[in-house]
Amino acid sequence: MATSDKKLFLGGRLKRLRRDLGITQTRMAEDLEVSASYLNLLERNQRPVTAQMLLRLADAYDLDFRSLAADDPGGGAGLEEVLGDKMFADLGIGRHEAAEVAEVSPAVTEAVVRLYRAYIDRERLIDLGAFDRVEGIAPSGVATLQPTDWVRDLVSSQRNYFPELETCAEAVVALLKADPQDLGPAVRERLQTRHGVQTRVMPVEVMSSSLRRYDHHRKRLMLSETLAPASRIFAMCYQLGLLEYGDDLTALADRFKAPDRASRQLLKVFLGNYLAGAIMMPYGPFLAALEASGYDIERVRSRFGISFEQAAQRLTTLGRSGARGVPFFMVRLDAAGNISKRFAAGAFPFSRFGGTCPRWNVHDSFKTPGRILTQVIETPDGERYFTLSRTVRRVSGLQAGQEDELVIGLGCELKYAAKLAYARGLDIAAPVAVEIGPSCRICERPACPQRAAAPINRTLLVEESSKALSPFPFVT
Repeated sequence: MATSDKKLFLGGRLKRLRRDLGITQTRMAEDLEVSASYLNLLERNQRPVTAQMLLRLADAYDLDFRSLAADDPGGGAGLEEVLGDKMFADLGIGRHEAAEVAEVSPAVTEAVVRLYRAYIDRERLIDLGAFDRVEGIAPSGVATLQPTDWVRDLVSSQRNYFPELETCAEAVVALLKADPQDLGPAVRERLQTRHGVQTRVMPVEVMSSSLRRYDHHRKRLMLSETLAPASRIFAMCYQLGLLEYGDDLTALADRFKAPDRASRQLLKVFLGNYLAGAIMMPYGPFLAALEASGYDIERVRSRFGISFEQAAQRLTTLGRSGARGVPFFMVRLDAAGNISKRFAAGAFPFSRFGGTCPRWNVHDSFKTPGRILTQVIETPDGERYFTLSRTVRRVSGLQAGQEDELVIGLGCELKYAAKLAYARGLDIAAPVAVEIGPSCRICERPACPQRAAAPINRTLLVEESSKALSPFPFVT
């Protein structure tokens, strides 16, 4: 966001908002009761956004001022990371220049990020021998954007909040009339009486390759006995959501105009999962329990009969206007640092294309299974975040003991830490913060002993007569 003499210029944000809403400039001008030419000037940053215009925006589109003022989760940071590739090293494009481009031209920024992701995917295919580097031609059917990446970007653009699904979930909860701790039997009964669907927990020998399977012809929902109680309830809620609101889920998925069939199907599955989570953790009661407990996840888990991971993911969806929760980000990663889940209701300080920073103690959670670790981290731009992490387990095989150990990392801007029970006793005004970076190749912190690559925009410092603390010292 650019300011000049306390004037507010939000051209890029207005363009992004209009794009996300899928409306024309003329339509937005009508909604805001201004001329299309005036809106055009606002979008080109040739006029500042007045306080009255902010109020009109908030009223017309049910927005919180934070959503306009906050950084784009896929904007400047994503472009900065793209431009940090070695192919652009000679251009010397800095963080501020990347942020300026992202602010003025968010659609162009997204296009560049998509193109770069397609390039990265192609390079990986080459490494795997999928096609010949010399020919440089991908075989037919190789997508330029993977469905998982497209859905992840879409969810990020919505800040992982879908009000239509919250409304559907509340309607289901009202019909069930069940206490959150007794949700399972109520959902099972609804499946049986309303839809004629029987739910059965099956032996692992029968469910040898799946955890959940729905037989359309026999109307049977089969769940593996390896699923934990919370996961069984989630699976039933997912199926109930599809049966009660399948057409709504399809219409919502169609509205976002997926680039291919696989992306559209994956988005519908994601929306179904979102709906299931909202049924298990209804917005109002869940947020009230969080606020009353200081966002104590263990206490809320007990009240709603949910898992740590289910609670953590739900924390990133509390974006309702007038009833917002703390805007958390969440990642799930394995012991090798691979990120398999990434959600954010607000700012997200890490790389879009790689892993996390090794200085973030989320990696230490593997050494302390089941224990919550906290840390204050500081990014290169000076922003500080309060984070917490702990391990979770996931079934990975048919035999006893075949489980994957994963880590869930959660965080929010430090200014929200006063609301969290986990931050009690922390001197929020002057915390001890660990300096981290988004990715080694674009991080310019000097003398980092855990650096895995030299920063692309700095000159590597090589000296025969000494060995630096950092594996990749550079000229500052």
